[in-house]
Amino acid sequence: MLDDRKSSILGALVEVYIEFAQPVGSGRLASVPAVDVSPATVRSELAYLEASGYLVQPHTSAGRIPTEKGYRFFVDNLTEPADLDAVELRQVQDFFGSSPGELERILQETSNLLASMTGSAGLVVAPDSDHQIVRSVQLAYLGAKHALLVIVTGNGSVETHALELVDGCVDQEETLAGASAHLSAHLRGHRLAALPPVPPTGRESVDEILTQVGQALRELAVIQETAYVGGASLMAQTLAAPEQIRLVLDLLERQIAVVGLIRDLMERGLRVAIGSETGLKPLADCSLVVAPYEIGGEPAGSIGVLGSTRMDYPQVLATVAVVGRRLGARLTEG
Repeated sequence: MLDDRKSSILGALVEVYIEFAQPVGSGRLASVPAVDVSPATVRSELAYLEASGYLVQPHTSAGRIPTEKGYRFFVDNLTEPADLDAVELRQVQDFFGSSPGELERILQETSNLLASMTGSAGLVVAPDSDHQIVRSVQLAYLGAKHALLVIVTGNGSVETHALELVDGCVDQEETLAGASAHLSAHLRGHRLAALPPVPPTGRESVDEILTQVGQALRELAVIQETAYVGGASLMAQTLAAPEQIRLVLDLLERQIAVVGLIRDLMERGLRVAIGSETGLKPLADCSLVVAPYEIGGEPAGSIGVLGSTRMDYPQVLATVAVVGRRLGARLTEG
């Protein structure tokens, strides 16, 4: 635990370092209104904070910069959530007021929105299949004994699966129309992850197709979370070492790694992971801020921002919270 004076000095140093990206000296801190003590007192307190692991001095004559422990103390002691300014709020409102209807485009553009507002990589994990309600089922004839199963969910997601039609059917299009109507009658309004069995019709040609559709539906019901990443190049600009940039960009290209990273953080009950707290060596100089979003009042997915440990934590936390709420509301509306 730190007393009030040490807390104020550490908090002021983190804020100054976030803004200017330069080691902070005692003279600079003494001029900060929240500190309100002499440079000599600041020097004494900085020495204590450095010895306690909250700060490090890159060079003997330089000021000090926060360590992971220093950032963690700063984040844990943010007394009030920051508010987005009027311009940022309008940017979010305009985006969700005019965002395209297809789920994939909404999620990708939301990751781009997070990136543009924070100067870091924006991450969005799609809702799992348990939160996708079937709105429409269609079988489209493609010719040459092939058809396409198309399932549209309430939040705009489109799932497709190719089917090979059996020989001997006189009118393939009529058969597909009958199968589509039968599927719609039994599947509309159900969750993609918990679809009921579709009973046979008694028509051999239709039931052959329903058998294939049943296998496709079992495959679609398997939860396969998808991650959307925006602003990876912005993330790269915050790092110095070329090898680290390569490793981070490689990680962002692997969906399973991004989903696993965000899921792990959510399961640990953390909103912010700093440096080694992410559990991944390439992210030693990075921080991840996450928040869930809900569809119909139930947790459905997550969003996040991956950036430098020197990110503006109050602003990023506020951005993630607001965008998460608006995304959930947009997907609930369908």
